[in-house]
Amino acid sequence: MAGIIEWGIGIVLGIITAFSYPGIILLMALESACIPIPSEVVMPLAGSLVHDGAFNLIGLTIAGTLGNLLGSITAYWVGMRYGRPFVVKYGRYVLLREKHLDMAESWFSRYGEATTFFSRVLPVIRTFISLPAGMAKMNFKKFVIFTTAGSIPWNFALAYIGYLLHDNWESVLTWFSAFDVIIVIAVVVLIVILARRYLRGNGKPEKKS
Repeated sequence: MAGIIEWGIGIVLGIITAFSYPGIILLMALESACIPIPSEVVMPLAGSLVHDGAFNLIGLTIAGTLGNLLGSITAYWVGMRYGRPFVVKYGRYVLLREKHLDMAESWFSRYGEATTFFSRVLPVIRTFISLPAGMAKMNFKKFVIFTTAGSIPWNFALAYIGYLLHDNWESVLTWFSAFDVIIVIAVVVLIVILARRYLRGNGKPEKKS
């Protein structure tokens, strides 16, 4: 397993080194288009190279976000144009399992269009959420805005972590699973708080004139 991880990191490093920012855009677009290339590798690795003058944090954030948007639009279009049967049938070629799609659909149906914003920090769901958004024919302008807004803080945070860790950036891989769990819990708590406030606001009796 360690050898496979090192091999994958070597490929990512080769693309980033050879193509600079366009390489970041490509890799992040592939992740958002449901290709299993984790942003937790791409962005911290690129962030660690800021010390060498190869990148800067703002440029990495822009490139990563642009890649996320392009890949998400691609997945959105596939979901809208071809629907669930097509995705289930051909998704296995990019390691997309039906349970992944079920999970993304469940989140989208439960929390609505806002899912395309906050899911950008959720494991698995962030990769596949654009498919159910397309299937539901979500308003495209809102999809673009939510996707962009959700991707910016995620990409900056990952790049900044890589920058801080520098040569030890790979240590991020050992604790990202636990970090993902913390993020999921935090997002769920936030959703509950917002839902309660919304319900309380709608439940208030109207003032009599």
